[in-house]
Amino acid sequence: MKTRLIPPFLTRSRSIKEPILPFCSTPNNNPIKPTSKTQSFEHPKPLNLKTEKPISQDPILTQTHLTKLILSHKNYPKSALQHFKWATRKGVVSENTIGENNMITEARVLFSEIVRLQILYDCATVRVMIRGCLKEGNVVDAVQYFWDAKENGIELDAITYSTAIYAVCKKPDTISACALLNEMKEKGWFPSEGTYTNVIGACVKQRCMVDALRLKDEMVSNGVRMNLVVATILMKGYCVKGDLDSALNLFETIVKDGLCPNKITYSVLIEGCCNTGDVKKGFELYTRMKNEGIKPNVYNVNSLIIAFFEGGLIDEAKKLFEEAVETGVANVFTYNNLIPWLCKADKVDEACGVLDKMSKDGISPTIVSYNNMILGHCRSGNMDEALDLFNALQERGFKANVITYSILIDGYFRKGKSVEALAVFDRMVDLGFLPSDYTFNIVINGLCKVGQTSEANLMLKKVVERGFNPTCMTYNSIIDGFVKEGDINSTLAVYTDMHEAGVSPNVVTYTSLIHGFCKCKNMDLALKMRNEMRTKGLELDVVSYGALINGFCKVRDIRRAREIFNELYEVGLYPNTAIYNSMISGFRDIDNIEEAVDFHKKMVNEGILCDLPTYTTLIDGLLKAGKIVSASDLYTEMLAKNIVPDDIMYTVLVNGLCNKGQLENARKILEEMDKKSMVPNVVIYNSLIGGYFREGKLQEAFKLHDEMLDRGLVPDDRTYDILVTGKVKGVDSMRKGSV
Repeated sequence: MKTRLIPPFLTRSRSIKEPILPFCSTPNNNPIKPTSKTQSFEHPKPLNLKTEKPISQDPILTQTHLTKLILSHKNYPKSALQHFKWATRKGVVSENTIGENNMITEARVLFSEIVRLQILYDCATVRVMIRGCLKEGNVVDAVQYFWDAKENGIELDAITYSTAIYAVCKKPDTISACALLNEMKEKGWFPSEGTYTNVIGACVKQRCMVDALRLKDEMVSNGVRMNLVVATILMKGYCVKGDLDSALNLFETIVKDGLCPNKITYSVLIEGCCNTGDVKKGFELYTRMKNEGIKPNVYNVNSLIIAFFEGGLIDEAKKLFEEAVETGVANVFTYNNLIPWLCKADKVDEACGVLDKMSKDGISPTIVSYNNMILGHCRSGNMDEALDLFNALQERGFKANVITYSILIDGYFRKGKSVEALAVFDRMVDLGFLPSDYTFNIVINGLCKVGQTSEANLMLKKVVERGFNPTCMTYNSIIDGFVKEGDINSTLAVYTDMHEAGVSPNVVTYTSLIHGFCKCKNMDLALKMRNEMRTKGLELDVVSYGALINGFCKVRDIRRAREIFNELYEVGLYPNTAIYNSMISGFRDIDNIEEAVDFHKKMVNEGILCDLPTYTTLIDGLLKAGKIVSASDLYTEMLAKNIVPDDIMYTVLVNGLCNKGQLENARKILEEMDKKSMVPNVVIYNSLIGGYFREGKLQEAFKLHDEMLDRGLVPDDRTYDILVTGKVKGVDSMRKGSV
């Protein structure tokens, strides 16, 4: 059968010039003496065997000469092919030669000509083109050369299939790789260890672990021992799936079978341990790695340090950092990773020490180092320190970037200092920095947080005209700001703008809207938002359900509140403390303290934490119902849990006890506040004054009035109603106490 061959004519350059005798193709493909039409060459110089090794058996013929000759025949593809075939048989060139001289473009042109002229070529040509494309990183074209050859009926051998599988796995394309592997087996060719390794690797990259494991078993059953590369690839696949146990089991298996894990194997497992939160196992592998004489790299150290911090093991993280510094493994990223984590752990001073240590250890800080430290100061509220460091970094030759300014702006907004924040923003713009979307979002969100939502909305409209693309988070900030300000009309206007801008609302958007509508007691609109969420395929989260439950409790529609509470369980969610507090408060408001107490018991049974608002609401309801002993028991229970009473709790206690004639006990609460250096509020004094009036103890009542004045408290209208007219009315202690 006639075959077609496209020459891998691109050859490796030689360090010396070696002229060759010209040759042309003859029927037997042997070189002949030059004719008048052939190019003449000088007689070859002798080869220096100390510096040069002959590529072929004929020292007078080199790849450089062949390249020149074939290129001179590039307009005559058939002649070039014949020259190349002869040289290939003589061992002058190999299939891997193409691409080494970056001449793949010429190869493509010549191959296209051969195909156009229908010159015969064989599978070696296909391999040459595939490998050439792969060397330039063009996987798509490499694979296409194989498919075209197959479609054109070129007889392809096992090596060509293996080469094609290698190319397909580079994409990766698991389906095609497995299909070609099956074709090889159908043709009676046994895939090599390398081919199996390539396909298994592709399967793992595309998370097809079932196929990867099947191929591993197939390889082993055919007598090919699993190598370390395959084992490491499979461990990586297990780790990506989150199946750390299987990865570790495989590791122990290959060790028992005599394979020696290398640095890559250990790195894969350490990374897997860190990603799944098992940092202790990761550190155990790190130690084992060192004991086996394998030096860990900086990536292992950095992963473990971060994992230690994430697991709250700060001392272990610092100890590993110190070890990395001593052994010279630590780099600038190690220091930069440590600084923000120390800041998050409220160890800002230690973070400052790490920044100073960098220079002493010969590691040059980067702008990232300073940004992390400035962020730490901002998050801890130390804006003066942040500003000092900002000025210092410029004195040390560093240039602040947009991120630096954005961090400062955010820090000032968090402190409620909008004037200073906007001043930093203006300075940044004046210096020629282009604010990023991140910066604009910080400013808009910051304005909303400090109650300047209208200004934020106006700024949004201006920056949109300049090309800023607002995100869902941007609109969420403004919507939430208007909701907190109780401006529902503006909220809906922004929601409309959001749709017109083509930005889809998310769960946070709808939760804010639901909260806003519930706040103004418009439960119909709140439910409409809930239904719109479902229509768009968005699932309500616990916060969304909590907003609806709290809304219905506020309007005293406890039936609907209970329905939504039960719905939580039906969709696989569980109520949190805030939701239970809403239900308890709802039942308290309709004077159904029994149901409130039952919800408290249910809350405890489910292991939900009871906080101060839980106890405050229950005690208020129990006192109103006259269940003083139960209220006292709950208060004792609360103190036993180290929950400290606040102003509202004391108001509830005093008011409840006074309304039930327990003036002495109420007075003891006042004394308890004095011991804690807490100043009673006007509501507490009003309750006591009213209680003494009811008992006819006017002298005590006026004495309390004078005490109020001595403490700098200003009596309100209710105080004078009691003292002047003797009107004593019950008060909603929870509401009054919270004002």
